[in-house]
Amino acid sequence: MNLTHLDENDRPKMVDVSAKELTTRIAVASGEISMSQDAYDAIVSNKTKKGPVIQTAVIAAIMGVKKTSELIPMCHPLNLSGINCDIDELPDLPGFKLYVTAKLTGQTGVEMEALMGTSIGLLTIYDMVKAIDKSMVISNVQLESKEGGKSGEYKRH
Repeated sequence: MNLTHLDENDRPKMVDVSAKELTTRIAVASGEISMSQDAYDAIVSNKTKKGPVIQTAVIAAIMGVKKTSELIPMCHPLNLSGINCDIDELPDLPGFKLYVTAKLTGQTGVEMEALMGTSIGLLTIYDMVKAIDKSMVISNVQLESKEGGKSGEYKRH
């Protein structure tokens, strides 16, 4: 198997995408955070000491998408054209599911950006309510779908 992030001498490299076509690329990632009923209720009722958790998590997710190339060594800096975040309340868990969509027209995909945004958004929720519940669990951070590029479409079943 050829690993694209290694050169002929097995040294790390960032892939040269200059010969690739510009295409519209979209990636959607998701993840969940489960927590105690008290933590969930505090978030939903907007009664946490650190402020509005959901709104802050969305801003953090957007920032996470934008900072991906600074933290993942082989990711290219990207000129993103759009980032969208949705959070579903999961009262039966209790917890939340975060979806992050990243979009651009470019020569490389945005899967890592969507996954990074999801991770950072969920970590922000944890940070903001850890005083109520340190046993929260972040799980199922995963790529839901991608469009564009040579490998085409992917949709989780």
